[in-house]
Amino acid sequence: MGRLLFNVLAMVAEFESHLIRLRTREGMKVAKVKGHLRGKQPKLTRRQEAHMVSLIHSGEYSTAEVADLFSVGRSTVYRAIERQRTEARAAATGRSCDGLNAARDG
Repeated sequence: MGRLLFNVLAMVAEFESHLIRLRTREGMKVAKVKGHLRGKQPKLTRRQEAHMVSLIHSGEYSTAEVADLFSVGRSTVYRAIERQRTEARAAATGRSCDGLNAARDG
């Protein structure tokens, strides 16, 4: 008798989680259509990021100093440097990295 009750409760719980999943997906579709589903916005603008990378390349500031100056983490500085390298490589080979920028800019 206890096993039967446990199985019935498990089925109800599984059905309820399925309904929650469906409602969540439906809500996300509605938000996407309205333009509200964008994810986390970048901390720095493209211009700020370019300025930050130029400060690093000038050699006057360390990564930690630039990160502190722009109120971001060091990992953000490293990602910005890597993004600029990737864009420069793509420009040198004649390929576009619009897909990367579109994913970043939302």
